[in-house]
Amino acid sequence: MQCVRKITDDLYFVGANDKRLALFENIHPLPNGTSYNSYLLLDEKTVLFDTADWSVSRQFLENIEYLLGDRPLDYLVVGHMEPDHGASIHEVLLRYPKVKIICSNKASMMMNQFGFDCQKRVKVVKEKDTMSFGKHEVTFYMAPMVHWPEVMVTFDNTNGVLFSADAFGSFGSLDGKLFADEVDYDRDWIEEARRYYTNIVSKYGPQVQKLLAKAGGLPIKYICPLHGLVWRKDLGYFIDKYDKWSKYEPEEQGVLIAYASMYGDTECAANILANELCQKGITNIAMYDVSKTHISYLISDAFKYSHMALLSVTYNLKIFPPMNSFVEDMAALNLQKRTVAVVENGTWAPQAGSLICEHLDEMKEMTVLNEQCTILSSLNQSTYDEICGIADAIVESMKAE
Repeated sequence: MQCVRKITDDLYFVGANDKRLALFENIHPLPNGTSYNSYLLLDEKTVLFDTADWSVSRQFLENIEYLLGDRPLDYLVVGHMEPDHGASIHEVLLRYPKVKIICSNKASMMMNQFGFDCQKRVKVVKEKDTMSFGKHEVTFYMAPMVHWPEVMVTFDNTNGVLFSADAFGSFGSLDGKLFADEVDYDRDWIEEARRYYTNIVSKYGPQVQKLLAKAGGLPIKYICPLHGLVWRKDLGYFIDKYDKWSKYEPEEQGVLIAYASMYGDTECAANILANELCQKGITNIAMYDVSKTHISYLISDAFKYSHMALLSVTYNLKIFPPMNSFVEDMAALNLQKRTVAVVENGTWAPQAGSLICEHLDEMKEMTVLNEQCTILSSLNQSTYDEICGIADAIVESMKAE
């Protein structure tokens, strides 16, 4: 049975939710599942914008069939070939044998790689090519590496809709509410939107900036992404978030305290640091045990806050593995422009701190505070004072910003 929603007079949401999916890309936790968004335009010609993951293909196809009725599907615009959006292309081709596919050149190549025999139906478009489907004229803009190389966004010049591919998406499934103005976004969605961007797209900040520059010249009234909510009000709020994230600028002045502790002593140091910061008026703090927290949440808050404190035991003369994974992911996802305090612990040959600093040195515009601390097994008065000194240094660093 159909489950569709009208966006404009002749544009409909025909996507579907997978609330049972536990891991996005088989790595990132999805406590609320995910949506696979697809859109159908009913103009003089009918146009489908992207397909959906195979897991929701039944609902997706029923939605299309319901809205089309006796009409054929004339065009399929493929903005992104990743299988969670492209997996149902083959089924669409079987059901609508006369449909023509509009896509970028790289997307056409990827269709071959994924085994879709459709080259005779493909119309390859380039930057700023236009097409008319009746009263609607659209313009195509290439958005390579946001976050795959074939990505293309489509702007409807008639109604101001930007079909943004994976840009402006989010983790989380829809519960009937399709539009961002129908929810309390700051309460219920921004954390998952940030976690989505920082773990999926953030490596490609310069490419996102190029897309934002293109979008900045367009009279956008709606943003229709391939995951998450559709935007029709306060677009500047979310565009500003993307601008900050893609410039690697902190979203808030605050401190992420991430610690790796085996027997509680490093955790004790983290608690003391948080306590000292709060007493000094810095209360915007998030603290995590890296062994119990999925790395995607750590990455999200690393992008959110201006400062970090990384406290780690030494393990096999290396960084404790979960902390090492976190630091390596920060580098892989291109995190920049943060101020970091480092604390290490070890009963013999403590090395975690120096190894963490080596990773940070390879990242861009990372400031490592001179005030550091080496704990030998457990805290004593001297190392307690050093932790307090780190709190003072963080406070002074914030005042200087």
